[in-house]
Amino acid sequence: MSNWHVNILTLFPEMFPGTLGMSLSGKALDKGMWSYDCTNIRDHATGIHKSVDDTPSGGGAGMVMRADIIESALLSLPTQGRKIYMSPRGKPLTQQLVQSLTKEPVITVLCGRYEGVDQRLLDAHDFEEISIGDYVLSGGEPAAMIMMDACIRLLDGVMGNAHTPDEESFASGLLEYPHYTRPSEWTDTNGVTRTIPDVLTSGHHKNIEKWRQEQAENITQKNRPDLWEAYINSKK
Repeated sequence: MSNWHVNILTLFPEMFPGTLGMSLSGKALDKGMWSYDCTNIRDHATGIHKSVDDTPSGGGAGMVMRADIIESALLSLPTQGRKIYMSPRGKPLTQQLVQSLTKEPVITVLCGRYEGVDQRLLDAHDFEEISIGDYVLSGGEPAAMIMMDACIRLLDGVMGNAHTPDEESFASGLLEYPHYTRPSEWTDTNGVTRTIPDVLTSGHHKNIEKWRQEQAENITQKNRPDLWEAYINSKK
């Protein structure tokens, strides 16, 4: 059984494991399929106030986390592996990127606060910047949890059905098809009776597969035209 390890550099180690300690990821953590260590950046600050930030050079609002203090925290790690800084200006977190991260035995994730971190730290230690979306959070910790969750569920043995990850959104370049379950007829609060599509109860697996493919294509074309264009181009 392999162990995927994450070093987390943060000012708020108490935020972890958070939701990662529950459900599938929590069970996998208990079984040793993955592990993590939090390093409190403030523990590496000096002075009576243990300050980790300072005013931005050139002026401007907010504060910037200091390179020397973060570097001290980083160098305290026995193994660093692939180094990632959670940042709204980073490259998008995609399923393909998630898959590549799970191949790394160790990754180190830097969670910024305030206006960000001194660029010199990122340059000096070749940090890879990753974004979970086009919006700004109050800190990198929630973004780190999302990235870690996406990775953990792909680790060997975490999910019960080995085929499930291959059928989900983005795995094939398409969004996922709709799901249904019992009862076969359900009346909603508006009094409308809704049934499961007949093809799904037909027992005809080839037709079911065809229906699911068509649904995935339609949903992707409607909701994510960018993904649809990339998917079409990949078929040329």
